Amino acid sequence: MWSKVSNEDLPAEEQLPFWGELVSRELAPLTLSSANSVDFPAWASVLDLGPVRVAAFNSPPAYLRRTWADIRRADPGTYQLTFVSGTPLWISQRRQDSGLVIGDMVLFDLSYPFEGAVPDNGLHTQVVIVQLPREELPLPSDKVHCLLAQPLSTSTGMGAILSRFMTTLDAYGPDCDPRDLSRLGVMTLDLSGACLAQHLGVYDALPAETRQQAMLARVNAFIDHNLGDPDLSPSDIAAHHHISVRSLHTLFRQQGETVAASIRRRRLERCHADLTDLRLRRRSITAIAARWGFLRLPDFSRAFRAAYGTAPRELRKAALRTLPDAQRAASSDK
Repeated sequence: MWSKVSNEDLPAEEQLPFWGELVSRELAPLTLSSANSVDFPAWASVLDLGPVRVAAFNSPPAYLRRTWADIRRADPGTYQLTFVSGTPLWISQRRQDSGLVIGDMVLFDLSYPFEGAVPDNGLHTQVVIVQLPREELPLPSDKVHCLLAQPLSTSTGMGAILSRFMTTLDAYGPDCDPRDLSRLGVMTLDLSGACLAQHLGVYDALPAETRQQAMLARVNAFIDHNLGDPDLSPSDIAAHHHISVRSLHTLFRQQGETVAASIRRRRLERCHADLTDLRLRRRSITAIAARWGFLRLPDFSRAFRAAYGTAPRELRKAALRTLPDAQRAASSDK
């Protein structure tokens, strides 16, 4: 289930109280305050993924505090793994302080008091939070507590993959059907566990299934990043990740398609998106196909028709029909 809510239509004096109640409801009881006591426009979206939830918040600078009294009111027993963008955020918990975090992740535990804030620099903070049930993580809590209120890098490794996955979930998760959302929830839990384990230096102690899911996520991220390479092959992918081609094919059996079929499907999906993107209407079909690794237009056209039941040119014409007449007349395929 996905929901999105905003306070922007409320009177200015009601926006901050409404937002404080929303944050307390979606995370856990806490106190939210701000220097902007009047005029506090903000929005949030929440995506339920079975075992985990993904919540995105966009709001002006604010101060948050959760006390033992708040915890006695409600303790969901979850970690909050937070990717921070927009403007810096700091979190303090269990005598640990993150300092200002921007472009990285920070972890906190709703079963313990914490405080956090965004400096009042006039910019909105943007966070995507993965809410992880403590009992679902394959890591002991005393180990995880070493990571609380500490900046967790997203520049390399599992941190980079997880942070991009989190933002992708927020952007595209609402388009998935319930069965896909459940699978994404399991994947999110595995990736989060792998990321935290890597920061703790205990990655090899994770269950084999969790490590396999983490490797599959790494491989999928690599494929998505290299779809434009027409020479991308299973052997190249396996070599980059230091596994055998046989192990790579074993991983992909979990997805119900071969490596080659997965590459072809994703390339066609990117081409479909470009062909229906009116901002790209002056880009030729040949150029779009080449951008995503199809060097021979006849091969691309056949594969596209087999996948979508229509030719690339016909799909583009259908998209162009939504344009005003003058713009449509000025657009043409090359």
